[in-house]
Amino acid sequence: MSLHLYDTATASVREFVPRVEGEVGIYVCGATVQSGPHIGHLRTALSFDILVRWMRRLGYDVTYISNITDIDDKILAKSAEAGVPWWAWAARFEREFNEAYATVGIEPPTYQPRATGHVPDMVELMTELVERGHAYVGSAGNVFFDVRSFAEYGALTRQKLDELAPAEDTDDGLGKTDPRDFALWKAPRPDEPTTAAWETPFGRGRPGWHLECSAMARRYLGDEFDIHGGGIDLRFPHHENEQAQSRAAGLGFARYWLHTAWVTASGTKMSKSLGNSLSTDVVFAEVPAPVLRYALSAAHYRSMLEYGPATVADATATWERLSGFVSRASARIDAEIDVAAVELPEAFVVAMNDDLNVPLALATVHEHVTAGNTALADGDLTEVRTELAAVRAMLDVLGLDPLKWASEASDDRSSTALAVLVDGALAKRTQARQDRDFAVADEIRDRLTQAGITVEDGPAGPRWSLAE
Repeated sequence: MSLHLYDTATASVREFVPRVEGEVGIYVCGATVQSGPHIGHLRTALSFDILVRWMRRLGYDVTYISNITDIDDKILAKSAEAGVPWWAWAARFEREFNEAYATVGIEPPTYQPRATGHVPDMVELMTELVERGHAYVGSAGNVFFDVRSFAEYGALTRQKLDELAPAEDTDDGLGKTDPRDFALWKAPRPDEPTTAAWETPFGRGRPGWHLECSAMARRYLGDEFDIHGGGIDLRFPHHENEQAQSRAAGLGFARYWLHTAWVTASGTKMSKSLGNSLSTDVVFAEVPAPVLRYALSAAHYRSMLEYGPATVADATATWERLSGFVSRASARIDAEIDVAAVELPEAFVVAMNDDLNVPLALATVHEHVTAGNTALADGDLTEVRTELAAVRAMLDVLGLDPLKWASEASDDRSSTALAVLVDGALAKRTQARQDRDFAVADEIRDRLTQAGITVEDGPAGPRWSLAE
């Protein structure tokens, strides 16, 4: 069975046929870095991490793009409230997201573009839409997409235009001609910093959320690409608007749309606005990273995932079974195993090719763990090696190979110890500066420099890194 994926645009499972043989271009909407990540963010990122890993295992050359939205209304509002420059606020939480992704073994995308780095691309696309009659200038600096100018608007989510609610950007003198029209470009408000706006032929302003992704997808993947993805909550209005503006500009845009379901807590979708989000810093303090990865990826990516103590307990028990077998079997096998070269069990391949059916794939993993444990009990080392290779190869596809996690954990202990020591020194230095004891502060910095630690002072406090 070849790879089949559920395309939300057609509401059907379709055979995946790449635009260019042997190559795949994927764009996934990344974080809006207004605040720190929660496990709902991790679940979506993990789902696409598994997709990319599987496609590469199938032999595809994958270009994976996941962006950073580093300017929007909430970033500006929250940074102003905190008294921090908006760009510093965004940079802080961009780091937190990437650190959280790395903690659960999510491989970095091929490119991770920031919205603020692609304003020329956005202006180019916006200009094309205005020239084609699909966008118009309202009051100075405000540009809107004319939804009635594009007959296919609503096609992605199968909605009728006249039944849609108004766009979130209210008129308030902005010059919209239809309440459903959405902003491509926003004029700066009087209370916003001057650095949060750019000059365009249509007036000074900043990008609308939807325009960003269309422009960045085009920049890195071309006018047409294979897969666009994100959380299911992005289908409307974000992805609907992306598709409309891109195709109205004459672009083929995405050939397949993939969306992940929510993480719920007590049956309610996890979100900051509802106040029920589980932030990653809290969860990481309670749950080992591979256990959390298993818990968030064991359900099918299109199924709602209820997260709670029972979820963690089940994942912990399963991880102990998997890692326990791999540890015991590896202790009996001398030769190294190249997991990337191991032929995967057919049942596992069929499950993964069936719209990434991870639950069914894991059932195959458990069958081979059982067979491996039987071989261990019987002392059949040839069979032990065969089953160990199969189990590790399958788990590697899912980012769950216990031996790799054990190796990384060993490295992490050294990194954690270093971080504790350096952060402690910086805390003393900060206190010394507040006490105006600059001699002590300078001495601490000099000691860190001698140890190969570079310290940079910024609005959000000191940052350190290993000197190159």
